[in-house]
Amino acid sequence: MLKINEIFYSIQGETTYTGIPTVFVRTSGCPLRCSYCDTTYAYYDGQKISIDAILDKVKSYPTKYVCLTGGEPLSQKESLSLMSRLCDLGYLVSLETSGAVTCEGVDKRVKKIIDVKTPNSGAADSFVLENIRHATLHDEFKFVICSEKDFQWAENFVDTHLSREPYTVLYSPSFGVISNKQLSEWILNSGSRARMQIQMHKYVWSPETKGV
Repeated sequence: MLKINEIFYSIQGETTYTGIPTVFVRTSGCPLRCSYCDTTYAYYDGQKISIDAILDKVKSYPTKYVCLTGGEPLSQKESLSLMSRLCDLGYLVSLETSGAVTCEGVDKRVKKIIDVKTPNSGAADSFVLENIRHATLHDEFKFVICSEKDFQWAENFVDTHLSREPYTVLYSPSFGVISNKQLSEWILNSGSRARMQIQMHKYVWSPETKGV
């Protein structure tokens, strides 16, 4: 059983899978309280659902892409079994994780999107460094940038911890806090290796809309 907040079908708005029709399985519960969190409703709300029932719901949608998100999926160990079973069924699976919980045990077939929390997130000391050791080259590291201080901090983190391997590094402007243009200019002017992304779903639908 997993405590699930919602399961919905939408366009993937982030990562290198942006634009792909995807089934999102949003788990309940998260150990962090980031300043820019846009899914606070997933902190507590949800209901216990069996893995078989989750799989049946996923199968009802016309796509082979599934994203496990939260909350923090890895705060529930049953998420590991769910991801493996999805992979066994031929789904392309991605995991969005806060970086504050170990990724040990995540099926190697799963693309991990690992957040690294910046100072303005309010959770900058939460990252579990061993998650870099658990990363593979198809995984991605994401930084939400709220200020120039965050940007410089992220650049230093990448240089210090992620420079030995060609990991995909994603920088996202914190929605409504800094502009897309501002982050673009910082990336261009610094010669950053990061790939900029925006939360595309917030431009397609209203930023307050759930289930997209």
